[in-house]
Amino acid sequence: MPLMKSENRTSNASPNALKAYFLASRPKTWIASLSPVMIGTAFVNRVDPLILTLTLLFSLFIQIGTNYANDYFDCMKGADTHLRNGPKRATQEGWIAPKAMLMATAVLFVSAFLVAFPLMLLAGLWSVFLSILCIALGILYTGGPKPLGYLGLGEVFVFLFFGPVATCGSFFLQMKTVSLPVLIASFLPGLLSCSLLIANNLRDEKSDRAANKKTLIVRWGRRFGCWEYTSCVLFSSLVGPILVLAFGAPFSLMGTLLLIPMAMQSIRKVFSFRDPLELIAVLQNSALLLLFATLLFMMQRFH
Repeated sequence: MPLMKSENRTSNASPNALKAYFLASRPKTWIASLSPVMIGTAFVNRVDPLILTLTLLFSLFIQIGTNYANDYFDCMKGADTHLRNGPKRATQEGWIAPKAMLMATAVLFVSAFLVAFPLMLLAGLWSVFLSILCIALGILYTGGPKPLGYLGLGEVFVFLFFGPVATCGSFFLQMKTVSLPVLIASFLPGLLSCSLLIANNLRDEKSDRAANKKTLIVRWGRRFGCWEYTSCVLFSSLVGPILVLAFGAPFSLMGTLLLIPMAMQSIRKVFSFRDPLELIAVLQNSALLLLFATLLFMMQRFH
């Protein structure tokens, strides 16, 4: 999903085709798709490595496909212009032709569906519907007549996909059941993934406003975005204590409280920045928070 855009503008030279596609996939955002799968799997008694691998690939392919679609549709809709403060975009810069980017998008989504096919056989018809829905939403995020990202629904989409859907879905594929603790745990990657999107939208407020991309920050202002970012980090830090106190999870999960001091510099920055490029560091730190939380869950023994 198009969460973080933090590669620096360090060179005017066009990258070769392979590097252009790699940069367009926004590799620094990949943790957002991998994290919920790993957190959901952390609750599993005996992990089936094949199911885990297929689930990781499906989630990653959906995210990269969505990023490619975002690159294409934002260029076509005029959202990617010289007003943007972020990294260069492959379609807008001419590194990749629009038709080629659209084809790459299709390849990624078809690959996601093919990877998910064995999982569909295991999980039943509901997983077929869910797989198709994920692909459709990946396109509709910035494509179609009323893109979700242009209507202020980006946070809802990101929270649901990178939170409950991916986390609980990964657990269900392994255990064939659902779990309230897993649902609660899913709020952590969902909220931290939202923090990535919010920092991105704070940085791109000017260009989004010019392109009539009505993110929540464009609708309600920078101050709202600052508090929205802060709330996502603070509430995500409470997931561990809730699991420990309410469900007897390992005490070391209280470590999610460390997200607060780890995020303080970023929180101060979103309230005080003058140059939107200062938010590149916030994006990077937000990704590190998600990585830290993911590793913390992976080290637990819930059984």
